[in-house]
Amino acid sequence: MLRLIERLGPIAADQASDTLTLPYAQRVLGRLKAESDTGQALGLFLDRGPVLRDGEGLRAEGGEVVRIRAAVEPVVTARTAAGLPLARLAYHLGNRHVQLALGEDEDASSSQGGYVRFPPDHVLEALAERLGARLEHHRAPFDPEPGAYSHAPSHAHAEDGEGHGHSHHHGHAHDHAH
Repeated sequence: MLRLIERLGPIAADQASDTLTLPYAQRVLGRLKAESDTGQALGLFLDRGPVLRDGEGLRAEGGEVVRIRAAVEPVVTARTAAGLPLARLAYHLGNRHVQLALGEDEDASSSQGGYVRFPPDHVLEALAERLGARLEHHRAPFDPEPGAYSHAPSHAHAEDGEGHGHSHHHGHAHDHAH
């Protein structure tokens, strides 16, 4: 088994000897047994926390490099007009503490609109529709926004394997114990 132990960040496709395609739920794991896209047995032995991003490279103990690919999986893409409608949609969905992918439609100028993508969830879908979004249920890679603190080494979340408990103020009360 090839033991992948080091994150390299984004790499070009020609820098890797193999690829590993994973759905989002597996790209959040630091420890995982998997099979590469060419059938090679792999083991991930990585730091816990950062999500493996589409296009990220991983180095094995022997120096081999494997490139991560985001798997095509069921998603909902909510589209709305650019500006305040898109900001409002992203705010209200993000306030539910779910992972979201954000983007602009490639076939339209940025003034035409954008989208928020998330895993299927009937509550989020109903909220998006109430906010005026048009929904599309389909299959696509899900590579959500990494978050403002994803690369900040001093962010104060505990990474002790026991889950995390913390508090911060959003103007409403809720519990973060997982």
